[in-house]
Amino acid sequence: MNCIANFNLQPYNTFGIAATASQAIIVDSTLVLQQSIAYIRHNALPYLIIGGGSNLLLTQNWQGIVLINALKGKEIVSSTPTKTIIAIAGGEMWHEAVEWTLDNNLGGLENLSLIPGTVGAAPMQNIGAYGVDIKDYFHSLEAIHMHTGEKKNFGLEDCKFGYRESVFKNIEKNKWYITKVYFELTNATYHTHHTEYGAISTELASQGAETITIQAISKAVIAIRKSKLPDPAVIGNAGSFFKNPVIELNTWENLKEKYPTMPHYMQGTHFVKIPAGWLIEYNQWKGKQIGNVASHEKQALVLVNKGLATGKEIYDFSQLIIEDIHATFGILLEREVNII
Repeated sequence: MNCIANFNLQPYNTFGIAATASQAIIVDSTLVLQQSIAYIRHNALPYLIIGGGSNLLLTQNWQGIVLINALKGKEIVSSTPTKTIIAIAGGEMWHEAVEWTLDNNLGGLENLSLIPGTVGAAPMQNIGAYGVDIKDYFHSLEAIHMHTGEKKNFGLEDCKFGYRESVFKNIEKNKWYITKVYFELTNATYHTHHTEYGAISTELASQGAETITIQAISKAVIAIRKSKLPDPAVIGNAGSFFKNPVIELNTWENLKEKYPTMPHYMQGTHFVKIPAGWLIEYNQWKGKQIGNVASHEKQALVLVNKGLATGKEIYDFSQLIIEDIHATFGILLEREVNII
């Protein structure tokens, strides 16, 4: 186990925030992880687990130890004529894992192409896009308890997945280190494609896709995301900064009288989801810049680091948006990123 002092966190957060950690360990094996847990427990150190850093806003230096998830490995566990169970290590980059499933002609994750971050971070917030959440193809995961070193398997019900939620973001927050995730995917011949989002159908048509395949859908999703979302390697950002709010039906009925063009999506019979990007754009935040922080000119939901922004600058900018949206619509936006 190699413990690195005064560790530079700037390459490990997609906002590109300049920050440091007192110590850091690159976790590239479960043995190193177990040693790290023992070290943390013995020294009573505060700890922070980082994967790709794509859902993280650092507002200060970390006065403790950081564990960088570098666990690698992808394998087919079992297969039937219609279904295949795969296992992917928590430190693998998500998009590379999706590409691997496509190479193996396995359907399920193609709508989630090009989402930044690691596989281990994906279940924590039940990542999703274009009508698919990972819970739809999730089988189970392995995790190690950060206090006891206990290894445990979590099934679908154990994870308590919700909209950008899981047990790992609330009740069990910071208690488990996700080492491996299992997915049950569909062999492509038997796969049901998810193209109900109009943008996918339009993009497939513009690309001249004669037949719909998982590879074609992935290509379409990548093109859509690139057209709307900034590349963190070019300009610092963490993707969607806010969750799409879910409000009660009677609240929506009152709002639609005043804002008839407000898009909405029914969530069962009693709740309605409102696109946060629409709310932010309606209030003219799209493209707006204060200091080194801005709402992206193509996607209002994405906050970007236009220069040498600090985490506090980004946080303060987001707070202005939250207060403005609440004043106009009575809707309280919730940050999707983890604030440190």
